[in-house]
Amino acid sequence: MARKMLKDGEAPVVADDGGSYDYDLFVIGAGSGGVRGSRTAAGFGAKVAICELPFHPISSEWLGGHGGTCVIRGCVPKKILVYGASFRGEFDDAKQFGWEINGDINYNWKKLLENKTQEIVRLNGVYKRILGGSGVTMIEGAGSIVDAHTVEVTQPDGSKQRHTTKHILIATGSRATLVNIPGKELAITSDEALSLEELPKRAVILGGGYIAVEFASIWKGLGAEVDLFYRKELPLRGFDDEMRTVVASNLEGRGIRLHPGTNLTELSKTADGIKVVTDKGDELIADVVLFATGRAPNSNRLNLEAVGVEVDQIGAIKVDEYSRTSVPSIWAVGDVTNRINLTPVALMEATCFAKTVFGGQIVKPDYKDVPCAVFCIPPLSVVGLSEQEALAETKNDLLIYTSSFNPMKNSISKRVEKSTMKLVVDAETDKVLGAAMCGPDAAEIMQGIAVALKAGATKATFDSTVGIHPSAAEEFVTMRTLTRRVSPPSKPKTNFLTLQPITLQPTDHWCRLQF
Repeated sequence: MARKMLKDGEAPVVADDGGSYDYDLFVIGAGSGGVRGSRTAAGFGAKVAICELPFHPISSEWLGGHGGTCVIRGCVPKKILVYGASFRGEFDDAKQFGWEINGDINYNWKKLLENKTQEIVRLNGVYKRILGGSGVTMIEGAGSIVDAHTVEVTQPDGSKQRHTTKHILIATGSRATLVNIPGKELAITSDEALSLEELPKRAVILGGGYIAVEFASIWKGLGAEVDLFYRKELPLRGFDDEMRTVVASNLEGRGIRLHPGTNLTELSKTADGIKVVTDKGDELIADVVLFATGRAPNSNRLNLEAVGVEVDQIGAIKVDEYSRTSVPSIWAVGDVTNRINLTPVALMEATCFAKTVFGGQIVKPDYKDVPCAVFCIPPLSVVGLSEQEALAETKNDLLIYTSSFNPMKNSISKRVEKSTMKLVVDAETDKVLGAAMCGPDAAEIMQGIAVALKAGATKATFDSTVGIHPSAAEEFVTMRTLTRRVSPPSKPKTNFLTLQPITLQPTDHWCRLQF
């Protein structure tokens, strides 16, 4: 029986077409999504093969590695550098806690780089062992699709092998791109930034997203002078506007020079470094220029058009809500589909795919209340709707609760840097629609808040929860004072009187007595 293409909301029909194939599933790409999909399918008894490019910290059309972007040139090495950069602030803060640090504190960039590389090499090996232990056949090389049931792998020596398969899963991820301006070849992407031989003394970053603000924090924390340029008035477009303002303030407080509403127009090589010219006519010299302006789906070399797999204008593979492409036997998950480009989301999509196709369970990914974090210093983490998204999506008024406070540690270290927390609540149902935090340990705290939102927690649920004292996290369950009530644009503003509970604030940190 022929497979049936899906429409949103329609359960997939995965039937045996009676064909004879080398494999039940062939996966192209051994990043987070590809490994999860292949392992889970093999666990259901499927015969699975996966192909991946040879390992290298910097990716190209012919270099990659098991573990993919997240493990080799993304989340993991980035977080290692964030840890390294965070120590500068810790050394400064330690003095007020009695630590006497005499003389200069020397920093060895090459040592961190060496340890970072050792860790991603180790993880690359771990991913291979996990696949082997799951019974998945690993093939080294670049995969492309010949037809609906055939994958051709070009091996490192140039030889080609063809493999037939009942299903194909594309999990090739995405790759950093360069802005097309004169001198763009002098710029680097995040791939190279994670593997620089020398730590820059003067860094220019173009972009206002995750990667831009994270590398600004990393390089500044390690001692570089950093200029951050972005087109909007605030960094982190798409996040809650109030929290974006907090992040910008913190970046400036750490000594990063911000250039909102500014673009770069030209780069050129000089004896002193790279000359950077802005669209406002300003010029400056940098040792390194990082373009952190976006990523493009890795779909060009897959031969998709020839086999009828539809892609959008940027090359992202079009899929239905079960991750099925326009060709019924071909599926795609992760960044190559450009849905929510986060590693845990790719894992979710791949798990749902394997359960649906091989596990006899019809499951589609749930993109509601997906938490995420930006590992600037200090980090930002959010879950659910921002205030702006909630206003656009809901018909009811919103109750906004915010708290900005000086953490207890800062009250001793004298660091001027507040933590900020926020809850967005539906005024009619009392349901918490969104939560956000910018401050130390934000990601660790927000993971727990995400469980609460996923379970449908109300503000009353938060209020009835006993806090852990003394901690920053307890602020989420002690925010009693309404900051503001806002109405959706389509709804007339409501006149009301808000009776606010009395809050005694003996100090400017989270050790508060609340009535």
